[in-house]
Amino acid sequence: MKKQVFISHQKRDRDEAEKIANYLSEVGVSVYFDEYDKELQIATATNNSKGVVNAIKKGINNSSHMLCIISPNTITSKWVPFEVGFGYEKTDLVTLTLKGINNSELPDYIKVAPIIRDIDGLNEFISNKFMKRSVLEQKRYSNYSNVYHPLVNVMDRKI
Repeated sequence: MKKQVFISHQKRDRDEAEKIANYLSEVGVSVYFDEYDKELQIATATNNSKGVVNAIKKGINNSSHMLCIISPNTITSKWVPFEVGFGYEKTDLVTLTLKGINNSELPDYIKVAPIIRDIDGLNEFISNKFMKRSVLEQKRYSNYSNVYHPLVNVMDRKI
């Protein structure tokens, strides 16, 4: 199976999730992001619940990893628990916390996964799972704590 990351997120975190998806793509990681899935968009627009579920399942089945983005919004999500439950045995599950999220805010079902808490952790995950050379060695983003980094307003800096 081709290495690909399924981005699981709550709809209200779409902007942050898209920045993370774009960052992963920019450094060479294949990404499944619901907003880019035409089949899912059609199913959603036509209120085709079965089509929505099938599109999500297809995205997970075609992914080697799942990156579950956690924010206060995740607590109210109806889809994130479904995606994590469906993908738990099929993908390598990893949690990514958005800026300012602490351990007490993590849902119990996600505490079993490794947690990425900052930009450095994300770069390390990418480098270890998807690259022969690290993100920093590729010189795409030479300083992950740089104020110009595309995720500086989305994730914490190194903790």
